[in-house]
Amino acid sequence: MSSNTPRRPVRDLRFFLTVPHACSYLPGKEATTLFLDPQESPVPGVYDSLALLGFRRSGRHLYRPHCEGCNACRSVRIPVDQFAANRTQRKIWRRNADINVRIVPAHFASTHYSLYANYIRQRHADGDMFPPSREQYRTFLTLDESYAHLMEMYLDEELVGVAAFDQLEHGLSAIYTFFAVSETLDKRSLGTFAILQLIELSREKALPHLYLGYWIEECRKMRYKQAFAPLEILDGRHWRPLIR
Repeated sequence: MSSNTPRRPVRDLRFFLTVPHACSYLPGKEATTLFLDPQESPVPGVYDSLALLGFRRSGRHLYRPHCEGCNACRSVRIPVDQFAANRTQRKIWRRNADINVRIVPAHFASTHYSLYANYIRQRHADGDMFPPSREQYRTFLTLDESYAHLMEMYLDEELVGVAAFDQLEHGLSAIYTFFAVSETLDKRSLGTFAILQLIELSREKALPHLYLGYWIEECRKMRYKQAFAPLEILDGRHWRPLIR
């Protein structure tokens, strides 16, 4: 995204709240989501401004949690120049030295969908993304915008992983990663490897941050984000170091 892209002031945008629904992360909790008006496309400038305020993208929608009496979902990002891989992450990086990475537009491909559908069935059959469908995949991870990309991971010309991400003017935003599931490939920790690759790509592009979405301290599935230290957390309208 270009820093010369005209910005619309956030105060001029319209937003909508969903009705309360079951929280996907904390059992027994209700969640409410704040959405940018669906008539507003997530264009550069608007997207850049809202990402700094903790908004994420899903398909053509920009959203963030807006739950009454709960602020468990915290936006986190990695200041990439300060990041130094720990021992485990260095091992994962070396273990995947034979992975070939390619960056492509976020367009639909049957090979991507097949990998995604198998991943959802094997890893998230108890979640709200099950059962997978082509329409679900298209509306979630495909977008014909210059900032939307897919990072393909190949092992011996076999597609073993895909990471969807956006390029903002102040960083990359990791959207979603899915990969092949098997006893052999599980040892590669492809999810962690994808984040390490996006950190390196951020550095190559001289972008200061990698946005990892939301972090909930009480949610076991999100604890992996804590390993990418140092993390910054959005506190109101200000980003500060996460100290634990």
